[in-house]
Amino acid sequence: MLSDIEIAHSVKPLPIIEVAREAGVDEKYVIPYGFDKAKIDYSLLNEPTDHDAKLVLVTAINPTPAGEGKTTTTIGLADGLRRRGVKSAVALREPSLGPVFGVKGGAAGGGYAQVIPMEDINLHFTGDFHAIGAANNLLAAMLDNHIQQGNALGIDPKRITWKRAVDMNDRQLRHIVDGLGGRAQGVPREDGFDITVASEIMAILCLSTSITDLKNRLGEIVVGYAYDGRPVRASELKAQGAMAALLKDALKPNLVQTLEHTPAFVHGGPFANIAHGCNSIMATRMAMRFGDIAITEAGFGADLGAEKFLDIKCRMTGLSPDAVVIVATARALKYNGGVAKADLNEENLEALRAGLPNLLRHVDNIQSVYGLPCVVAINRFPSDTEAELALIEEECKKLGVNVKLSEVWAKGGEGALELADEVMRLVEQPNEFRFSYEDGTDIADAIEAVATKVYRADGVDFTPAAKRQLAQLRENGFGNLPVCIAKTQYSFTDQDKVLGAPEGFRITVRELKVSAGAHFVVALTGQVLTMPGLPKVPAAENIDVDENGVISGLF
Repeated sequence: MLSDIEIAHSVKPLPIIEVAREAGVDEKYVIPYGFDKAKIDYSLLNEPTDHDAKLVLVTAINPTPAGEGKTTTTIGLADGLRRRGVKSAVALREPSLGPVFGVKGGAAGGGYAQVIPMEDINLHFTGDFHAIGAANNLLAAMLDNHIQQGNALGIDPKRITWKRAVDMNDRQLRHIVDGLGGRAQGVPREDGFDITVASEIMAILCLSTSITDLKNRLGEIVVGYAYDGRPVRASELKAQGAMAALLKDALKPNLVQTLEHTPAFVHGGPFANIAHGCNSIMATRMAMRFGDIAITEAGFGADLGAEKFLDIKCRMTGLSPDAVVIVATARALKYNGGVAKADLNEENLEALRAGLPNLLRHVDNIQSVYGLPCVVAINRFPSDTEAELALIEEECKKLGVNVKLSEVWAKGGEGALELADEVMRLVEQPNEFRFSYEDGTDIADAIEAVATKVYRADGVDFTPAAKRQLAQLRENGFGNLPVCIAKTQYSFTDQDKVLGAPEGFRITVRELKVSAGAHFVVALTGQVLTMPGLPKVPAAENIDVDENGVISGLF
């Protein structure tokens, strides 16, 4: 059996100029990065168009630690639509180096449903994440320099909220002390790093609609608080112009292709468990401009990525999906039914039945909370049995939801033809899309709404520290922003070992912080961390490159 990277190398890509031309992108907007990838100038979005595309969101049930093929299904579905004669385009997030070298691997799809060049996409790509990290750390440097040079703004070093960023899983950097070595070396203080995908600048880049909007949002960032309690913004440090200069090219979406040459706009990469989990607005709009059906995905399960796509991204942009695809696997359902990861390849109908409520709850959320039509896509693994697949289909039909088999890993677009047919049917259906909470809702009430309606919790508890932060956010005018809840991806609860569709639990918010430039408030729950660590045996141990520059071990 060929590996993902061997499959990717077996397909000859089209010149990226040709991919752009066939998609309908005028060459004057195409900025090639070599032969097979390019950036697309966002100014084309200012050109008038009467094109009316359908938008499909791909999400999933709560995954196993290894991931269950949401991106693979997204890519294969787009290829399947093309095989059905539909002009489709994909909008995806860029992979972070953290999971690439950690446990999950890359995020370019898999098997015969990939975007290429997969090794470039997984390793550095066009440098967007490096630019985001540089802008993040420039602001940190200017902040500390301001304090060193006299601190005219009266910033309290004990109340700085802005962290440095690096695109790597590195637990050693979560909590540090810097500025040591004497008076000339800076002001000693406690500090820390977030992974780049959790940086507010990543969220800002993905939510910005123009370079002017980007610069304004960067200026709104709250870096900390003055001794008098006043929030201090990046604009007061005069940092937004230089930060925007670093990000001017990173703001341009990247164009690549699937193995079947479907255009794919891959741009931005916030994690959904610690950030808002969606690719950039610009990439989504480009996919909708150049496809009759645009397929996009949101990270992790529907309780995380889809909730944030619908309650944050759609709220801020006016976008709304016409249909939702919920990816599930027999493996993930058995995991939610209590089977250990090592035993997921064995048939276990009892565990599968025990795990099915997880899928059914996600389906009900999409239909009942958000008012959207959906289809369940079963991403088939070789170990799945006919009895397992029949049981999933039977239970979903009880909710009136169709189930379609996705065999895109093995067959590419051909393995998604039935799924494509169902998506084509669903996007023509009327829907009653709505948010889980109304605009202007108090942040505590918004968190409560997501927790009770989407997670099905009994309620929300705030730690004493979070209560103080809540009062401060309200006092400073941030009390009615949308909320971005950081939570484990493995459970509806804030505890990663509580699987399935639990009831009778409460969510604990331990910290609240404003992302003023992104225009939302982050609520951290449970033990979720904004700087992950590497596993005992990181994927990096298996990655290599030979004397000809050919990379191996990526997946």
